[in-house]
Amino acid sequence: MAVVYWAPCYDTFLAVPAVSMASLFQDVKYLLSETSSERLRSSVAEVTFVGRSNVGKSTLLNAICRKDLARVSRTPGRTRTINVFLVGHHRWLVDLPGYGYAKGHPKEREGWGPMIENYLTSRPTLQMIFMLVDAKVGPTQLDLQMLQWLQVKGLPWRVVATKADQVKSSRTAAQRQVIAHAVGMLPEDLAWVSAKEGLGVRELRNEVIALLETDPAPGF
Repeated sequence: MAVVYWAPCYDTFLAVPAVSMASLFQDVKYLLSETSSERLRSSVAEVTFVGRSNVGKSTLLNAICRKDLARVSRTPGRTRTINVFLVGHHRWLVDLPGYGYAKGHPKEREGWGPMIENYLTSRPTLQMIFMLVDAKVGPTQLDLQMLQWLQVKGLPWRVVATKADQVKSSRTAAQRQVIAHAVGMLPEDLAWVSAKEGLGVRELRNEVIALLETDPAPGF
């Protein structure tokens, strides 16, 4: 099986061989939270998750790690910092604040946009940006704006449709096609996952492992 992602230096989707389950996730743990990417240390490799405030980023991250690491809240927008989780030696999973609706002080919310943008454009070892969209709702205008911004910046991205269990089985194929068309992908290349039922989680975990299994630079 191969996973498919967008590489900015090519004009197509590239296939990456899936890897067997490694030991990377056996000791995954919370590392730190930061409000400025400039204060983050270097990593060997990292992947990050972005999406609207109620798209289920923290829930999916916990499912991938098979641990309750990221805080899950009933209130959208509880993630307000760059949250880093250590996966192996200097390899990171990064949970970013959600964009769109969120509770919090207006001045605080205004800072989340620059925080996210500065992080995404300042990390040379960032291997992939997993952009999460709600499988039932589909990509919103904010999602499409984020995707366009990622494309303009030439950053590597991968669209993941979350909460797939909320889409009726009779509607799955059609809804998957609608979302894929909206983001400029083929339906079969769209990651279709449900953290609640485990659908697509193992495949996404293997993809993350493949991305993080980068040879360390001298000094690591």
